[in-house]
Order: sequence, then C-alpha cells, then structure tokens
Amino acid sequence: MSFIFHQKSIDKSSKQTRNLLNIICNLKSAHLNYLCSIMSTPDKQQVFSISNAAELNKAALQIFQHQAKNNTVYQQFISGLRVDAAAVNSIEQIPFLPIEFFKSHRVLSNTKPAELTYTSSGTTGITTSSHYVTDKTWYEDSFRDAFKLFYGDIKDYTVLALLPSYLEREGSSLIYMVNDLISQSENADSGFFLYNHDELYHQLKKQQKAKKPTLLIGVTFGLLDFIENYTINFPELIVMETGGMKGRRKEMIREELHDILCKGFGVKAINSEYGMTELLSQAYSLGDGIFVCPPWMKIIIRDTNDPISTLANGKTGGINVIDLANINSCSFIATQDLGKTFADGSFEVLGRFDQSDIRGCNLLIA
Repeated sequence: MSFIFHQKSIDKSSKQTRNLLNIICNLKSAHLNYLCSIMSTPDKQQVFSISNAAELNKAALQIFQHQAKNNTVYQQFISGLRVDAAAVNSIEQIPFLPIEFFKSHRVLSNTKPAELTYTSSGTTGITTSSHYVTDKTWYEDSFRDAFKLFYGDIKDYTVLALLPSYLEREGSSLIYMVNDLISQSENADSGFFLYNHDELYHQLKKQQKAKKPTLLIGVTFGLLDFIENYTINFPELIVMETGGMKGRRKEMIREELHDILCKGFGVKAINSEYGMTELLSQAYSLGDGIFVCPPWMKIIIRDTNDPISTLANGKTGGINVIDLANINSCSFIATQDLGKTFADGSFEVLGRFDQSDIRGCNLLIA
C-alpha cells in the first residue's frame, strides 16, 4: 500500500483536511507496523514459549514469510501454485509442501551447513527422505520441552528402548531423541535393547520391584516379538509404541494391536508417538489413539480431492502439519497420512493414502 501526498499543498487552515491527513498517516503507520510484525522471525525462546492459538498463528505467519523468502524449494512450490506470499494473512492460506520433496530436494531455509542429516527408514527399492538440520538445538529443545509437557521431568524415569531396525541403521532422528532422553534421565538402568529380550524382561521386573516410574518406548514389531516370549503384569509401566512393522509383520488395526500389547504388558492403555523424519516435533497419545500436539505444532486436515482446501473438525482428509521447530527447513508439511481433527485441537490418524510408502512413524490403520 502506498500513500503519496504533498503536505505543502494542503491548506493547513482546513480542519477537515488536517483530520484527513491524520487518518492517512495513522493508516500508513498501522500498515507499516503490520508488515514489520509479520516479517520478523521468532527465535527459539519465542517459539517454545507459545501458549495459545493466537501466538502460534502469529509465529506461523512470521515463519511462513521467512521461509517463502529464504527456502528456494518452498519458494518455487508457492510460485507454482501462483500464491502471492505477501498476501497470506492467515494460516489457512499457507501452502503446505508435499512431504515427497524431502526425497528429491534439500529443503532448507538458510545456507548454513547441516549439523545432522536424518533419513527415513525404507525397505529395498524405496527412496528415503533426508532432513538436513542446520541447528540441532531446535530439535533438542522441541523434544525435551514436549516430553516435559506430557510426561514431566525425565529424571523421574527409567527409560528403556526396544528399537531394533532403528539401531541397525544410521541417521535415525528417533534414536537421536531416545538416546538424549536416556542420557537426560541420569539413570544407570536406562538404555537400549536390541534383541536381548531376556535382559529387558529382568530390567522391567527390577524397575517394578523398585516402584520406579518406567517408560518403555518401542517399535511395534519389537514390542510384539517381546510379548510372544515374555509376559509381565506391570500396570504402572508406560508403554509407548512408535509404530512401524518395518515389513516384519502384517499391519494391524490400532485397536487390535493395543489390546494385544495391553494384555502382554499388563497395562490399561498404550501410549503412542506421532513423528517422522521430516518433522522436529512430535505429538503424543496417552491412550485410545488420540494425539495432542505441543503448543508450537498444529494439525490441519486438507481435502484429498482439493489439496488447497481445508476440512472442518470431524472430517477425514490428508494431514497437514505446522511444525514451527522446522524453522530452518519447512514448517508446513503435507503428509501422506489420513486423519481427522477434533474441536479441542487433538487429532486421530486413520491410515495412509493408497500406495504410500510404509514409514517408520506411527501410521496404524484405525
């Protein structure tokens, strides 16, 4: 918006003219203030202190403007859609980058070298995704703050991890996160288990006897393999499955899987984590498959027949993720997952698009 006027030509004796001039100047000032507010980019402290929807929306629009300008891949995608980035003034107008771009492009919003490169898991013949992380502290702050939000102080827990296949390859963001949580727990009993189920069983019994809060985080097929040979009645245990049969077992509906795991571990509910290579934040379900995002993350459901359109709560469609921790890559990702949102902001994962790659995140069919 441009305002051009010649103040000397204005009759200063005219009260009406002076009032009009004041209105124009106020409008101009308000417009400039708005432009400045959306062009500034929030830092880590601002992102991870978000506490409500208004703050998330403001930060999301700021990060969108930053990435639309500095992320070449995203910029070209937006241009291809003929979207005027400068005209975007609500999160519903933000274009979401298809997740497949992480397979074929370096999705970056700055020119710094990558400190870490996370790669997705995949069976033979499947092209994997790569997420180049130029500042690992964004990831660390994200999962540490989210864990504290949902579960409390990590130092209160013994963290046991049953993550075969992830441990057997390089570049897993899940292994990085769990390894950090194990370290943060400052507990000598915390640790990884590969296929040493007997050792895991005795460690679980030890923690139960000590009445120590215990988190067992495991890939789905690993948890099933364990309870085929060992059963334990440990009602206080938190079992968190991260999804993924990894081609080792046939896929199961969530209700069936969780029923089997509840019986095998003697717990009332199974926790779940929703995350993936392309995201630096995770949502958590404390039971029943209903996920909740941390305040700097949001789910929007898109129409599968019109990817630019969004759907209301309760309607099934494609899952779009706003992840503000992805400030240095892309914070607006259109996944290949199907789901629906609820009025309180929680969401449910209902499956995947047909012929989508089998991925390592939690994508159980409901």
